[in-house]
Amino acid sequence: MPPLHTTSQPAPGVLLLQFDSMWTQLAHIVHRTSADPDIRAVVLSSTSDTAFTAGLDLKSQSILTRTADPARQALTLHSHLLSFQSAISSLSACRQPVICALHGFALGLAIDIAAACDIRLCASDTRFAIAEVNVGLAADIGTLQRLPKVTGNDSKVRELALMGRDFGAREAEEIGFVSEVVNGGRAQVVAAAIEKAKVIASKSPIAVISTKHILNHARDHTVSASKSVEQGLQYVAAWNMQDTAKAMSATLNKEPATFPGFSDAKL
Repeated sequence: MPPLHTTSQPAPGVLLLQFDSMWTQLAHIVHRTSADPDIRAVVLSSTSDTAFTAGLDLKSQSILTRTADPARQALTLHSHLLSFQSAISSLSACRQPVICALHGFALGLAIDIAAACDIRLCASDTRFAIAEVNVGLAADIGTLQRLPKVTGNDSKVRELALMGRDFGAREAEEIGFVSEVVNGGRAQVVAAAIEKAKVIASKSPIAVISTKHILNHARDHTVSASKSVEQGLQYVAAWNMQDTAKAMSATLNKEPATFPGFSDAKL
């Protein structure tokens, strides 16, 4: 049986995490990664050369046919969905930034996964779709909750989710779903993601994890504008306490700063 995932460190502080179709183990791997003080940035990709993920595997739902009655079927499906939702949400909760490198077919589940990541790149050959509506379902693993905030384009998200049509890399960039389209396929987009991860890994880990945490806080706390800005400023002030002197000294001396790990940092 092939491995469910492969990991490697293509650069200091950078973890390349590649999965096959078995995304259900994602939460365990991400939780372990999040606790590793030597990892400062994560690149998430797929082991397949042709698809990031082909979306929902209807065969995986066969367990429902073995249950005795509709009530038990509903309970089984609910448990299955909660497990998947937890796995996808682990990417947002991971204290290191996660860069998603998309390629090939990126349908359904791929949108859920990518929307939970911090930065999204895609290869020029990528084809996307929020395709659940085409098989009589609503996207239920996070796309409908996260994508409107990710893109800032509610109308376009509704169009894509309600029509179930596919869209390409350039349209994904235009609506703000991905920040960059990389010419080529899987190898090229993974290489580009690793380069970005290397830059992030060179920064203060305290500054990086606090920046991610603060951005997540701002995204999830949509109170009145004046109150949210004030709370956000107070939140930042509480975080910006470590590595600041080291960074300022390096800047004044015109030399690169080096930062220790974050084994004692807590979110």
